[in-house]
Amino acid sequence: MTHLLVMQLRFSRSEFNRALEGVSETDAVQHMGPMNSIGWIVGHLANQEQRYWLMRPGLPLIYPDLNTLVGYGSLPNTPALADMRKVWADITAAADRYLDVLEPELMQQFFPSSGASVKYNESIGTLLLRNIYHYWYHLGEIMSIRQMLGHKDLPEYIGSMAQSPYFPETA
Repeated sequence: MTHLLVMQLRFSRSEFNRALEGVSETDAVQHMGPMNSIGWIVGHLANQEQRYWLMRPGLPLIYPDLNTLVGYGSLPNTPALADMRKVWADITAAADRYLDVLEPELMQQFFPSSGASVKYNESIGTLLLRNIYHYWYHLGEIMSIRQMLGHKDLPEYIGSMAQSPYFPETA
């Protein structure tokens, strides 16, 4: 059975995609004050998933230069939305193969240190929570950008959770 937190990550991804519905390439490269562009945000979340669910478990990276383009502290840029959506789709599909095998007892384990700089030494379960919360942080940013761009009829609340209901966790 798919772990509850993995289901919640997938729900967060679906809400993220819902927030992107109707965003044009022109709007996706706009900078509203100090906020990043929507295209950058999509790549940035793909980058986190690649680092957490491919790099840390020792799986091959799909886009090795992605962190330079959209990683935390990268130079400001405005990647095309279509390009970043493809990168995101490729990475999340690969990440899902790892996430599909997670079980409750694995959630308390830590990835081995790879010698790479890791800001937080957190368990797999905590990284999963961090990934989920990161989606919601940037989802709000996207909706703010879209409001400032004058988009109408935006989603006003969290969508149906029928595919991601609560269930008791078992070890």
